[in-house]
Amino acid sequence: MSAYDKGYLFSDVDLRGVIDHQREQITKEVEGLESNRLLNTSDEDLVRYFVEKYTLDVPVLLRDEMTADQNETQVDARHHGNRWIRDTSRPFYIPGQRIDIEIPFTGEGDLFKARASTYTSAPPRGRISAQSLVLSFEIPHDTDQDIRPALDRELAEIEAYLGWVRRDVAGYNDGIHAVAETAIQKRKERLLANQGRVAALGIPLKVRPNAPQTYAAPTIRKKVAPALPKASAAPYEPEPAMSMEHYEHILSVIQNMTQVMERSPSTFATMGEEALRDHYLVQLNGQFEGQATAETFNAAGKTDILLRIDGRNVFIGECKFWKGTKVYQETIDQLLGYSSWRDTKTAILVFNKNKDTSKVLDEIKTASEEHQHYKRTSNWKHESGFRFIMHHPTDTNRELTMTVLVFDIPQFEKAIKAARPAKATAKK
Repeated sequence: MSAYDKGYLFSDVDLRGVIDHQREQITKEVEGLESNRLLNTSDEDLVRYFVEKYTLDVPVLLRDEMTADQNETQVDARHHGNRWIRDTSRPFYIPGQRIDIEIPFTGEGDLFKARASTYTSAPPRGRISAQSLVLSFEIPHDTDQDIRPALDRELAEIEAYLGWVRRDVAGYNDGIHAVAETAIQKRKERLLANQGRVAALGIPLKVRPNAPQTYAAPTIRKKVAPALPKASAAPYEPEPAMSMEHYEHILSVIQNMTQVMERSPSTFATMGEEALRDHYLVQLNGQFEGQATAETFNAAGKTDILLRIDGRNVFIGECKFWKGTKVYQETIDQLLGYSSWRDTKTAILVFNKNKDTSKVLDEIKTASEEHQHYKRTSNWKHESGFRFIMHHPTDTNRELTMTVLVFDIPQFEKAIKAARPAKATAKK
């Protein structure tokens, strides 16, 4: 019979063992994912799934919602200080009352059975019924006992135990992201290396007729398991991607060119979007043309700035004057429509002729995060811009990095007036 079956809480299993088992299950589940399913799923979405599934939710007692119930029962008089009982080796029952205090809680009830690294030799008693903790008190019929002090003592002790459990679990919960991310990266690297060796043979890879097309995540605990992110199980093909180093360099070139425009407003005052874009293209081609990969920026169709590798788009930029959130969201749609490959790096360059740049920045952030293809906001610090992770309109796992930079150019309008010759004053 377990300690819990005997009525003891926080005594059945070692919490450290539970935590170690959870970490092992994360790695085991990553290893069990079908290879193409894994490669075709966004890393961040997978990590989020594992964090949600394997986080341990320590119970929180809802003491304001507790209720009481009572029934007649037979009470063993030996446990209530009745000295007149001569034979204490056997139960001696007398009429009495049983009061059950039911305290609802949030979190995982199984953690009431786990022993933390800190504990006492006399753990509290109680039982779990669905999402409630039940504490029982028995009172002989011939006593007028107030159980409130005893109840308060029991609850205080249980709260202390929950605090110890919470302290042990906190470190584990904080580390789930890293455990899942490491497991996913290691397996993906191994799978891609395996694919590379087979591809080097120059022999077509045999397709298994019974290869799984979907993956059903097992339920490992009583709480509702989150759904594994949707992704194609089609054979994975590695795609060209721009490094963050090159991406940041492109953005720095763009910002440097903008500073030139701001310092010489009269030169650029009458230019529209296409003319401004051409100046960016000149600077970017000067930085990237002639490299070993022959990377070249071109104007293609309605796309403002485009970088291709092996015929595939890896960087796309759009230049737009700020005309409100509706036009801005249409620009996002346009940008995503051009993008066909995972890990594409994109940028929207917003030229703001208004005075209130702070308001424009707020509107851009809100409009981006409300867009139907928005996934998350990156932790990218910039005084006049944001970085968002978007997904392709037809596939949530095809993620795109979208950096939005806002350039305040009110001096362009003033430059036009300043460039006009002053009217001669007629002599009287």
